[in-house]
Amino acid sequence: MLLEARNLHIGYGDAPAVWDASLDVDGGEIVSVIGPNGAGKTTLINTIAGLMRCREGTLRFDGADMNKVKPHGFCGHGIALVPEGRRLFPKMSVEENLELGCYLPAARAMRGQSLERVYGLFPILRDKRRQPSGELSGGQQQMVAIGRALMARPRIVLFDEPSLGLAPTIVDDMFDIIVKVRDDGAAVLLVEQNVLKALGIADRAYVLEQGRIVAQGLPDDLLKQPHIREAYLGV
Repeated sequence: MLLEARNLHIGYGDAPAVWDASLDVDGGEIVSVIGPNGAGKTTLINTIAGLMRCREGTLRFDGADMNKVKPHGFCGHGIALVPEGRRLFPKMSVEENLELGCYLPAARAMRGQSLERVYGLFPILRDKRRQPSGELSGGQQQMVAIGRALMARPRIVLFDEPSLGLAPTIVDDMFDIIVKVRDDGAAVLLVEQNVLKALGIADRAYVLEQGRIVAQGLPDDLLKQPHIREAYLGV
């Protein structure tokens, strides 16, 4: 198993946010975590990305104990995050934002090849590579955020609410891109409120509610559960 999280307890100060959460992601998989606002999805994915520490539990990536790895070391192990809200530097050009993803020596050595890979995936970014990223549309900015993650040559890409704030016409394209990221060789862990889209591309999925994983399984099986249908699909 590529990523193994076991019995994670995560909090902010004295306030617990995630309790006893366990999940796995294997190579070549898209695994989705769905749940309502405030369920702890971003807290969970930020912990897996190294931005937060768990109070209890085990986090392993390709056998390495990530609880012993400093936050800046997660990228070197092959973990990349596409954060909620994109978090670009708006006054820097598209290409400058992309290059921030390949600051590690191994990734820097592949800079040219990685840029071509990103521009092949997002041809519009090649045309706009000298333009300040803050002048792009929301969908184009999301492309830059994904491209920046891919510049690190990751083994797993963590997506935090990638469809948030995008026009409905762009959302389908965004999920197609996530599938392409997996098909190009990186595993995917996707946190997303758009339940049908997230389950539509997932190999497996987890349901997170009030800080706890309350269900897991194959997407089709989860969609048959009355609670899931009522809570997330309004059926």
